[in-house]
Amino acid sequence: MKLSQFKFQLPDKLIAQYPSKERDQCRLMVVHRKSGEIEHKVFKDILGYFDDGDVMVYNDTRVFPACLNGNKEKTGARIEVFLLRELNEGNKLWDVLVEPARKIRIGNKLYFGEDESMVAEVIDNTTSRGRTLRFLYDGPHDEFKEALFKLGKTPLPEYITREVEPEDADNYQTIYACKEGAVVAPAAGAHFSRELLKRLEIKGVKQAFITVHSGLGNFRDIDVEDLTKHRMDSEQMVADEKLVQTVNAAKDAEHRVCAVGTSVLRGIASAVSMGGHMKLYEGWTNKFIFPPYDFTVTDALVTNFHLPMSTMLMMVAAFGGYDTIMHAYQVAIQEGYQFGAYGDAMLVID
Repeated sequence: MKLSQFKFQLPDKLIAQYPSKERDQCRLMVVHRKSGEIEHKVFKDILGYFDDGDVMVYNDTRVFPACLNGNKEKTGARIEVFLLRELNEGNKLWDVLVEPARKIRIGNKLYFGEDESMVAEVIDNTTSRGRTLRFLYDGPHDEFKEALFKLGKTPLPEYITREVEPEDADNYQTIYACKEGAVVAPAAGAHFSRELLKRLEIKGVKQAFITVHSGLGNFRDIDVEDLTKHRMDSEQMVADEKLVQTVNAAKDAEHRVCAVGTSVLRGIASAVSMGGHMKLYEGWTNKFIFPPYDFTVTDALVTNFHLPMSTMLMMVAAFGGYDTIMHAYQVAIQEGYQFGAYGDAMLVID
């Protein structure tokens, strides 16, 4: 497959700038991948497509407030800092992106907060934009993290062009998020309300959780036409025993396993074992999925509508079939579906 095969014209007005007022009230396109049939529903109608014994796998990662504004020592120049990941818990070292990068050198100090009480020193230049910061903070680690995150803002994708608002701290998060570590929200899961989760549970649909700390690599431009030459950024993930047992039992009983989001689809594919089962996995994955790809565990996928030439679109096309998904996207544009993290949803199912 070539990068240009995932290019399409998306009007700006179809890129959602705000989420639905109610999580489970967005639009839902149901795509039947075998027949190509398309249905137009409301998200809470997803309840009708799953039965007792089926499994929904959710990503329980939690997005942290990764965007900071600081000032450079002496000059006072404004520096934007994007926290990527903590290198080793307890030593206050973070990999970050900085803008403008040309103004920052090793040894520079940055000050954060109105009282400039949070200070960081640049100790390494890793890429043209990337740096490693050591935060100079004497208190306990938990206290440091709390103080640091109070200074930060929710890291909305760049295609959301408005200013970050206080409500985004909750809106750009699933209601079951608990494992801190992502800078990109598992947006498909944000459509599940507490009421809908309860109704699925009552129907007998089982819940299972995988942890995939989604990073900025999901939004990084692909700069090669030949997709076999693209390399994904690594993301930390955990597939624990409870998840593996739940999924494998469902597969043995011939029930559906539904991945809620492309991060879950990728995580499950990274923990596949023989015979259409999952295995325990804790570590990093840089698996890049594009058509054609044989999914042996996942039977259904809940996802949002993704932007042109994105790795998430390629994953959906690999699962649903390239022609089927690209046709569905053209229908979505004609029908005015909303795209992006705050947009509408798609269910891909047999």
